[in-house]
Amino acid sequence: MTVPNDAMVTVAGAGLMGTGIAHAFAVAGFKTCLFDINAEQIEKAKTSIKKTLDGGVRLGKLEQSAADAALKKLSFKTKIADAAQDADLFIETVSENLAIKHAVLKDADTYIKKDGLIGTNTSALSVTEIATACENPSRVIGMHFFNPVHKMKLVEIVLGIATSEATLATTRAFCDQIGKTSIVVNESPGLTTSRMSAMMGNEAMWMLQEGTASAEDIDTALRMGFNHPMGPLELGDMTGWDTRLAVLKYLHSTLGEKFRPCPLIIKMVAAGRHGRKTGHGVYEYKDGQKVPGSGLKASMI
Repeated sequence: MTVPNDAMVTVAGAGLMGTGIAHAFAVAGFKTCLFDINAEQIEKAKTSIKKTLDGGVRLGKLEQSAADAALKKLSFKTKIADAAQDADLFIETVSENLAIKHAVLKDADTYIKKDGLIGTNTSALSVTEIATACENPSRVIGMHFFNPVHKMKLVEIVLGIATSEATLATTRAFCDQIGKTSIVVNESPGLTTSRMSAMMGNEAMWMLQEGTASAEDIDTALRMGFNHPMGPLELGDMTGWDTRLAVLKYLHSTLGEKFRPCPLIIKMVAAGRHGRKTGHGVYEYKDGQKVPGSGLKASMI
């Protein structure tokens, strides 16, 4: 199955994930609209997409003509009625808050094509619950992308209780056409990746708290022993420990004691040590780069 080249894709939320997803669809040749009510965030997204495209050209991964064509495929809106109108696929990437997602999808459901699909980039919430905001929940599906979107090949496609086979087939076709590998997940707390990542990161923090090994050695163990590109503590810093804590709390409430958040995560979040975005987490960061030898010490824990 293929999706027509003139299909219209709207992405709601011009944060890190939304910007990356919009970039991916535009590069693949789809007419793409990035929507956010915050005009300042839209300007940041424009700059980020241009920077990513320029980087692709500089590294020889993208022709200049392709980068120029992608920019021409992009539009930016601050009103959902303008953004969602005539969308064949609407993907929300707003906060992991059910009420916020419901509000966005309820509006989108009014404006997109009657046969258009609605994707949610949730990494932990119930697609079935999210879909209750829409008149026709059979066209709602989870599309969990990974950061950075232009480098990460995986998309978790998540089925809600009402998601139709036709919605699944079309969604997989969209993923194929933007060069992503998709896996199909029956709705479950944490899906596959968030569940495994949360467990691994939480266990790494328990080891750090207990003094089993230093932060750098724990990360080195995963990188060198299991060929992971990034250690669990580095990954937590990139994801954000505030986000990781919210996911762990949800998994703890739904799946039980094995997901009880390590006290060190709670302590770090309370201290504002959320990771890269705040300049310090398990490690400290300067100009976006990890400061060597800056991992949390036993005396700090």
